[in-house]
Amino acid sequence: MSRTGVANLPLHPGKAPGWLFKRMVLLSKGILEVLLYEYGIDEFLRRLSDPFWFQSLACVLGWDWHSSGASTVTCGALKEAIDPLEYGIAVAGGKGKASRKTISEVFKIGELYNLSTSSIDKLQYTSRMTAKVDNTAVQDGHNLYHHVMIFSENGKWAVIQQGMNNDTNYARRYHWLSDNVKNYVCEPHNAIISDVCQDKVLDMTSKYSISTQNISVDLVNDNPNHLKRDWAKLNLHQNQRTLYDWMNQNKKIKPIDYLNMPRSINWAKMNEIYDIQPKNYEDLLAIKGVGPSTIRALALISDLIYGEKPSWKDPIRFTYAHGGKDGVPYPVNRKAMDESTVIIQQGIKQAKIGNKEKIRAIKRLNNFVTYKNQ
Repeated sequence: MSRTGVANLPLHPGKAPGWLFKRMVLLSKGILEVLLYEYGIDEFLRRLSDPFWFQSLACVLGWDWHSSGASTVTCGALKEAIDPLEYGIAVAGGKGKASRKTISEVFKIGELYNLSTSSIDKLQYTSRMTAKVDNTAVQDGHNLYHHVMIFSENGKWAVIQQGMNNDTNYARRYHWLSDNVKNYVCEPHNAIISDVCQDKVLDMTSKYSISTQNISVDLVNDNPNHLKRDWAKLNLHQNQRTLYDWMNQNKKIKPIDYLNMPRSINWAKMNEIYDIQPKNYEDLLAIKGVGPSTIRALALISDLIYGEKPSWKDPIRFTYAHGGKDGVPYPVNRKAMDESTVIIQQGIKQAKIGNKEKIRAIKRLNNFVTYKNQ
């Protein structure tokens, strides 16, 4: 079973030390060359889309097994290590402001690869839609702040992105792989891992939300006045008081999550959507300005008025080689990390001239050699 999906990681402050990041870049370059030589680009992308393998890679590079920086720093090291023209594979995007440069970077690299305009457009659309799905269609309280697309000159891709929950200080990482995506709005993650499962998550990508998707499209394609009528009915329902409310009126009560309605709807946007007449849910989600509030309001109207319930189930379903930045399970052994890099580089050189013994030796080392201080 493919383990493409999500990982939950706590926020750790600070940044990667220069001495560590430099070694991460060199070691990741060596690992990349081994994988490309032995298995090819498609397999490298497949492994990046596996959260277990990616987490192991971060740990092999000396990062903390449970840190949110495992995603951002590892992707940063890969981006630094990978020369698009040398390897036929490229990394676009990054953390914060760098994530917003993904579209322009995809365009520039696509031109380097002499990709057709349609191929570049598809990659840019993928970047937008993977972010839109995990920020809007899957409402798990994690706002994206990191987005990286790794793609090859033949158009194959993987996406690794991360969102932060400001209430819990936990990050959640999302993995995508082009080979496993039939469409963007029906279970695009084959499987998802996490340490934390939330009680109520609106997952509009679940197969159990298909009927709600269809109702949502029908609602926006109908006269907006009808939607206003339904909205008014729902607000009346929301304002009803219960015995539970009365019994706990002196306590701070957190409303039930799945009955939390957006305070308002952007009716100008609804009129715009009505003029567009989206053909399906993906078209609806792709419209600029359609955000979490719109998606949630349509889902709740579908549920409470028309009886089509969306999925409220959280869609969620690590190894050390050189220690961790924070000294867990032990401090990074710089000498050992440098030696590992040399071993891998020498193995590549030997393999390229026909001697595969060192490559075979490396493969037998499972997750590479674990060195300890003498």
